[in-house]
Amino acid sequence: MRPFIANAKIEDKILSDYAHKVTHNNTIDSSLFTKYNVKRGLRNADGTGVLVGLTTVGEVHGYVFDENEKRAVEGRLRYHGIEIEDLVEGFQKEKRFGFHETAYLLLFGELPTLSELQAFDDLLDSQRDLPEGFTENMILKAPSPDVMNKLARAVLASYSYDENPDDISLTNMLRQCIELIARFPTMAAYGYQAKRHYYDNNSLYIHRPATGKNTAGNFLQMIRPDMSYTPLEAELLDLALVLHAEHGGGNNSTFAVHVVSSSDTDTYSAIASALGSLKGPKHGGANVKVVQMMNDMKSNLSDYSNEKAIEDYLAGLVRKEQFDKKGLIYGMGHAVYTVSDPRAIILREKAMELAKEKGRTEEFEFYKLVEKCAHHILCDMKSGKQIATNVDFYSGLVYDMLNIPPELYTPIFAISRMAGWAAHRIEENVSGGRIIRPAYKSVSGVLPYIPGHER
Repeated sequence: MRPFIANAKIEDKILSDYAHKVTHNNTIDSSLFTKYNVKRGLRNADGTGVLVGLTTVGEVHGYVFDENEKRAVEGRLRYHGIEIEDLVEGFQKEKRFGFHETAYLLLFGELPTLSELQAFDDLLDSQRDLPEGFTENMILKAPSPDVMNKLARAVLASYSYDENPDDISLTNMLRQCIELIARFPTMAAYGYQAKRHYYDNNSLYIHRPATGKNTAGNFLQMIRPDMSYTPLEAELLDLALVLHAEHGGGNNSTFAVHVVSSSDTDTYSAIASALGSLKGPKHGGANVKVVQMMNDMKSNLSDYSNEKAIEDYLAGLVRKEQFDKKGLIYGMGHAVYTVSDPRAIILREKAMELAKEKGRTEEFEFYKLVEKCAHHILCDMKSGKQIATNVDFYSGLVYDMLNIPPELYTPIFAISRMAGWAAHRIEENVSGGRIIRPAYKSVSGVLPYIPGHER
């Protein structure tokens, strides 16, 4: 049964009064952040990130400094020193799926030999099933309307099914991380099926993971009633998993892993914190917003090839007149990339193949035209700044063409990023050594305690 709240509801008036008190007593004058040189969002004044750590796992590069001036350059993404373009070209040329190879590289710092890759495939295969009773007790008996929350709960519940959950020795953490990499697709798929059944009143399908399949194929067969998919569908989802697997130590969810891991807590607590971060629409939900924005644009346009009409709509977005009135063109711009996002370039090229297979080339061309117009509009309206198309612009379209429902877009991101989170947790354990503890300055002043009868 769908869970319900049995307790008496707190009155809205009470909550409104509480909210007013919080706002009145906790709002900080924005000028104080400048006065005390606070790095809000751990960002420097020029928008670059504050250097808080070192990593060998991944490198995200989008600009250089020339004579103390920030200069935009082509985006670069490396996994343990290997260019993402070379990694993708390598396994595609040899006609292999790439996610397991990528996870191995991130975890162990080197590419596997073919025999090592096969052994790693077999190891993941052996760990995909959830523990006995887990599906019934931890997923089906407590369904969630949001799959990300269900995934986080499943991760935390895994602690209770682990005979040695608090051991943070390297070998034990590796075991836990490999198990989670293998089980994330199963947890997400079953969480989705529970949501469909208990919240959307659809039939319940629980397909067991199949041996001998890659992660992408396994996930597709677990979420589809008929368990079928084409080779190109699995190839595109696998590519998306590779491109999202790692993005440096500074992205919000990975930094959360570093922060929480630095306290020497257990693996499940650290990964659950990353899931909580990734769920936020400022981090993991951007591809859903792209699809929603594009659907809204279609409903407002009569001619999808009319550049002037597209630019007018996009200008309205920037002026906060269209869609969600946030002033954003979703899928455009990135915290690091300036000229280009290499992930978007790779995914766009492969997505064209899928569009042909699905008979959606016209829609794909519409996306490309919107991308072109968005660059013009943002350059004109944002003081000539160069804006990169980020991977979210095309990943949402790819998932839509794969007939994957929007509530699974961010869980797929998590399935992929689990490999990067694991690598960073291990790196923090091996090379960190100090609990992460930045400073906050109190600006509240000193106030006297007032006895209750005088308040």
